[in-house]
Amino acid sequence: MNNVLENRTWRYATKKFDSTKKVSDNDLEVLLEATRLSASSYGLQPYHVFVITDQKIREQLRPVSWGQSQITDASHLIVFANITDFGEELMDDYVNNVSTTRNIPSEGLKGYGDFMKSKLLDLPADTKSVWTARQAYIAFSNMMQAASELKIDTCPMEGFESEAYNEILGLSEKNLNASVVLAVGYRSDEDETQHYAKVRKSKEELFTII
Repeated sequence: MNNVLENRTWRYATKKFDSTKKVSDNDLEVLLEATRLSASSYGLQPYHVFVITDQKIREQLRPVSWGQSQITDASHLIVFANITDFGEELMDDYVNNVSTTRNIPSEGLKGYGDFMKSKLLDLPADTKSVWTARQAYIAFSNMMQAASELKIDTCPMEGFESEAYNEILGLSEKNLNASVVLAVGYRSDEDETQHYAKVRKSKEELFTII
């Protein structure tokens, strides 16, 4: 089987982690870099990623995560937080970054900056938040798939109370909202779900080629 497919077949939503096994610093850096390199609309990356290693904080997060053991037992807990609202600064910061990275005079990028502003600034606040959360999910997916390449287990998690996360992690005052969580580590031998066949729609059901 092609390695791309093999890794995705190997990956599953790990229900029980081995709390004694930790992801190495080197592998964690690879995961973070893969996430940093992720695509996003306009390249704006309107989110922030929190790597939670503090066990006391994770103990606080577990009750507001439906009591799921992955929150405390995984090697690392990754919280993807989307920017809830934004103004011109989001586009201006990106244009400045492009200017510096590619050694392009900022005035030569003004047209692109104005174009982004014309498409994004007048959106309602709730629409902005939905859009930024979608961008966070793209990065989240990239981290999950990068982990499968390294044979690191993950569990994507939406079963948590965002408002409680925002309070515990102090996200609201940072104009951020916890949108999705990824538990990262190594499966326990006791996790029976690792032996289950992967259930997906058939290709005929899922794809239409026009």
